[in-house]
Amino acid sequence: MAVSHSILRRLRLASSSSSSRFTKPFHLFKFSFSTTSPPNPPPIQVSLTNSTGRAVFATRSIPTGDLIHTAEPAVCHPSPSALHPVCYSCLTRLPSSPPQRSPFCSHHCLQRSKEYYDVEMKADWTDFDNYCRNQGLKYPFLVKRLACMIISGVSRSDSLDILQPANLTPEMILEMEKGFTLLKNAFIKTLVADDQIAFLTKQWYIDVLARIRINAFRIELAGGGSYEDLLSSAFASVEAEAAVGNAVYILPSFYNHDCDPNAHIIWIDNAKAKLKALRDIDEGEELRICYIDASMDRDARRELLFQGFGFQCNCSRCLHGDYFR
Repeated sequence: MAVSHSILRRLRLASSSSSSRFTKPFHLFKFSFSTTSPPNPPPIQVSLTNSTGRAVFATRSIPTGDLIHTAEPAVCHPSPSALHPVCYSCLTRLPSSPPQRSPFCSHHCLQRSKEYYDVEMKADWTDFDNYCRNQGLKYPFLVKRLACMIISGVSRSDSLDILQPANLTPEMILEMEKGFTLLKNAFIKTLVADDQIAFLTKQWYIDVLARIRINAFRIELAGGGSYEDLLSSAFASVEAEAAVGNAVYILPSFYNHDCDPNAHIIWIDNAKAKLKALRDIDEGEELRICYIDASMDRDARRELLFQGFGFQCNCSRCLHGDYFR
């Protein structure tokens, strides 16, 4: 799963039925999640297939509307325009009044973020941040956050290596090299020890950013409410441009795309992702989400997916037309 730099990631819910996809899976991992609602969510399996590589499959039937699983971000960061309204850690909206002096929504978020936040606050990010904002770049902020997490010891330099990287053009690499120089200079000027930033090479920066480019999710909070209200809440959040930041997840990034998906990712109050079934899903069926705005026509969808994600969409909706359902 991915989102390119040029794409406005606006996931609209497509709740109508989609044709089942049964490929030939070679099972890699089985996941079983324990959450409070529902108490026994259906397990899922990550497998290798002949056609799409890694994919996620249901290991038993999943009814429409069920919570499939949740996922915490491996790294997340507020949108530059949302630095003040949301928590710097979990992206929860902060109260508008009284004015918040702390960038965190709770003592819990402060404590779990303290190590990397202390690292980040020691550096002068003026040049790096201004460059990213002037160029309209959002994903380098995630790299900055990840670098601070690695320096503080709360993450590993290879934590995103399992994710698929984007194909980069020479122009993209040249743009990334400028960001790398500004990022590393900020740490050097802060007098961070050489051994602490030994991982921070130009190749590491490019490799991480290549993975983030096609695996980052645009976080749009649907707000509180029951799961029965999620569809309408999600529609409202998209229309209101409710994006508060971007995040990278491991398991949700294994979900393949479909223009008529059977699953959807929703964010309620913070960056914890919740994957929901949009229709009844059979045991053994592949779980798929939509990477883009599903309301666009076929040609627009295919062009956007090819430019942003590097593949020609051959889902049933694209092959047989928008009205096959």
